[in-house]
Amino acid sequence: MAKTRLLTEFGMGTSLRRQDYTEAATRALKDALWHNSINLAELFGREKGDMLIDVEVGVANPDAVDVDALLAVFPYGQPTVTVVKGGLDVPRAVGNPTVIANAAISVSLNLKDSGA
Repeated sequence: MAKTRLLTEFGMGTSLRRQDYTEAATRALKDALWHNSINLAELFGREKGDMLIDVEVGVANPDAVDVDALLAVFPYGQPTVTVVKGGLDVPRAVGNPTVIANAAISVSLNLKDSGA
């Protein structure tokens, strides 16, 4: 079987005042997921749980993200989450910066090798 990437979705999320990197990352994932109805598994005669989901999230402070909270966003499939330095912290005149997170979600299935 060969892992074949079938689609990639992108999202952006923010934490406007609390400097909550996990919340911004969660919102970025939901932005990518909730705008789509991913029916890939059914198109290939597979179960939704067979989907291999590779997630990369970029925030200015990756160590502040609760990866388990991000994994909980996915209702099915086999997600793997990697948090990297990225996103953006936007300074504010008073208080914590606004946190912006970016997410890329790639969905794959193990498909038979086409021999090509």
